[in-house]
Amino acid sequence: MSKTEQSAKNPFSAADGQGAQATIAALEPKCLSLLTSIYITALVLTMSMASKFIAIGPFNICGATLVFPITYIFNDIFTEVYGYQRSRRIIWMGLGAQAFTGFAYWILGLWPPAPFWHNQEAYMTILGTGPRVAAASLLAYVFGEFTNSIVISKLKFKQGGKGGIKQGWRFLASTIVGEAVDTSIFFPVAFVGIIAWPELSQTMITVYLVKVLYEFVALPVSISIANAIKRQERIDVIDKPEETDYSLARF
Repeated sequence: MSKTEQSAKNPFSAADGQGAQATIAALEPKCLSLLTSIYITALVLTMSMASKFIAIGPFNICGATLVFPITYIFNDIFTEVYGYQRSRRIIWMGLGAQAFTGFAYWILGLWPPAPFWHNQEAYMTILGTGPRVAAASLLAYVFGEFTNSIVISKLKFKQGGKGGIKQGWRFLASTIVGEAVDTSIFFPVAFVGIIAWPELSQTMITVYLVKVLYEFVALPVSISIANAIKRQERIDVIDKPEETDYSLARF
């Protein structure tokens, strides 16, 4: 049987399959998978790092503060380059990763330890996040990240997608608002009644300022990465309000 006859009998020929794969590859952003994997890795790391508080001079901050601001930088890049809809999908993926990780830690903590293993108490201290802290973390993440993404999306439209100082301002402004929402939800929900209010409020303010400063210092890097991805992908989405559904519920 000739190749022509085979193709006629089989509409899903190898050539067609290769063509379809090429089309999918052309439509799929090249950098998005890598960026998403780094973003979710940072999110999962914060769950274990949050169990330790560290001192920076006279100030005390949660250990997760060293990594968590990276998620806001990546959220800025996702929304700046790919638009709110793709960013929203990645935020929900991040929530799923955190919930699954927390559930796995919890199940393993309930499992009876081996007779020769005597570190159950240490495990529970570091990874056995209580329901209250877990709920606070997930709530703060959802509302903080979505606020960050919506702010940068709307600012970009208002500014006509301009770069330079205006691009830097929308990156910073979205973090100022998003981190304020995150911090004001997480610490009260997780620690009110456990940590005295004077210490808790000082920690909240310090953590918030560190997160915003983190974003400010990283601005040259985050803007350079976003612009490099735009050139590589040939994508620069500006969300039009009349065409963009800012609902959180959609995936």
